[in-house]
Amino acid sequence: NKVASHARLFTSSLKRTQDTARHIAHPVCDDGWIVMRKKVWRSLDEIYAGVFDGMTYEEIKENAPHEFEQRSQDKLYYRYPRGESYVDVIQRLDSVIHEIERLRDPVLIVGHQGILRILYSYFMGYSREDAPFVSIPLNTVVKLTPIAYMCEEDRIQLRKQGDNVEEPPSH
Repeated sequence: NKVASHARLFTSSLKRTQDTARHIAHPVCDDGWIVMRKKVWRSLDEIYAGVFDGMTYEEIKENAPHEFEQRSQDKLYYRYPRGESYVDVIQRLDSVIHEIERLRDPVLIVGHQGILRILYSYFMGYSREDAPFVSIPLNTVVKLTPIAYMCEEDRIQLRKQGDNVEEPPSH
């Protein structure tokens, strides 16, 4: 069983991504490279919802309707009280993007929807205004392959729609 390809695994520092990433095998290449050795990036942590951290959108709407409405009006620039905006996260992801662009090896990112929206938008050439609204389905691998000035995309669904799995809130 020869393993020829070097590949990298990036995760956030949060439990959900760590739990998902633990299922990924780490074979060793002939040259000693450990495939998919995990690199944890705090920059990949989900958007911080500040005082609303851990709440669902319904709970925010019920407990803070004014904040819910403000975010609905401007999802890109809205900053959660004591939290972050999408613009803050875009800036936070700058070093991760530079690292991905520098690498020649495949990179698997186990991440949160908001973070993946921003990374996907960047690599697909979308505007940052569009990033908060990009569809990143749960339980799906989105494979981006660089080509001239953009990426080709393949999507692999890991779970059938209708599987009864409780999903965490996504900001």
